[in-house]
Amino acid sequence: MNLSPEEQLQRIQRGTEEIIQVDELLAKLKLGRPLRIKAGFDPTAPDLHLGHTVLINKLRVFQDLGHEVIFLIGDFTGMIGDPTGKNVTRKPLTAEQVASNAKTYAEQVFKILDPAKTRVVFNSEWMSKKSAADMIELAAQYTVTRMMERDDFTKRYAAQQPISIHEFLYPLLQGYDSVALEADVELGGTDQKFNLLMGRTLQGRYGQPAQTCITLPILEGLDGVQKMSKSLGNYVGVADAPGEMYQKLLSIPDDVLWRYFELLSFKSLEEIAAYQADVAAGANPQTIKRILAEEIIERFHDAEAAANAHRSAGNAIGLGEIPDNVPEVVINGDGETSLHLVPVLNRAGLVKNSAAAKDVIARKAVFIDGQPAPDGFVLNKGESKIIQAGKKAIARVTFAD
Repeated sequence: MNLSPEEQLQRIQRGTEEIIQVDELLAKLKLGRPLRIKAGFDPTAPDLHLGHTVLINKLRVFQDLGHEVIFLIGDFTGMIGDPTGKNVTRKPLTAEQVASNAKTYAEQVFKILDPAKTRVVFNSEWMSKKSAADMIELAAQYTVTRMMERDDFTKRYAAQQPISIHEFLYPLLQGYDSVALEADVELGGTDQKFNLLMGRTLQGRYGQPAQTCITLPILEGLDGVQKMSKSLGNYVGVADAPGEMYQKLLSIPDDVLWRYFELLSFKSLEEIAAYQADVAAGANPQTIKRILAEEIIERFHDAEAAANAHRSAGNAIGLGEIPDNVPEVVINGDGETSLHLVPVLNRAGLVKNSAAAKDVIARKAVFIDGQPAPDGFVLNKGESKIIQAGKKAIARVTFAD
């Protein structure tokens, strides 16, 4: 992609929280060479969710602009445990746990990143070679007073909660990774700002140009309030089934829809603005959520899975059960004022074809608003019903006026 430095900067700035410093980044983009873009991941858990992909999406932007992405697996630092946001000392991982999680990470991130344009490195390559004297030299580059400026350390100290000495080493080691890789830019979440700035500091101490630090927002979860987290249950997993992804994404509150587009979609700002204009003019936000859901499902599965995800959105529900988050489907008629059950199921995408509709009806496996479908059921224009066809397909079906 042959863009000017100013045009590249505009693409990079989309969806970022902070760039330290913007003028430095523009000057680096004007160097006329691929920049080294670093992002570190401690493989503390094997599964990624869409909140994690906000950063990975930005790495893909840099790849598309022709820059070198360095995907750093913190196998050495992972055995310490990142203290960021923690009020207790983290339990270190074993080398076996780190290796297993790192393999799973790589499989998932390459659904976004181009493997041919990604340099995967492990920080044990240089950290395991450090002697005790080297570590003492590194520790001498920073003071306890400055280290205690970290918000999580300050809170733990004030609450008289233990802080282990090895936890002070974590930001130093992460910062030294930037020295070892001669990083031009490092990306991280807003909660990683202290660690990113440590890289700038240490590069200066070791005689290197300071890296530009880019922080990315923390994505809200499906509740639209708390950050996306597996522990809170408000997440969309990268490895979720297509139907599960579809159902979850159609459940997001309308007021976070555009933030999801900004941070997760690869569509242009012009396309997103057009969707916003459609909604402002009266379009159903659920229609736009389907567009976002299908884009994300295609990214992590394939186009066919995206096209058929609505048909499996009711996975793991019993007959007659209505889940909390039911996808919405709007159907239209060709001049009809009412539709019998077979065409309703067919047009709503709850079955593959009319034959399948007749089969599921014959099996008494169709439920309307949680109750068995009555004989001779019809859906009238303007009506909306929650319709379930078997155990794998459910939707709120509206027969549009």
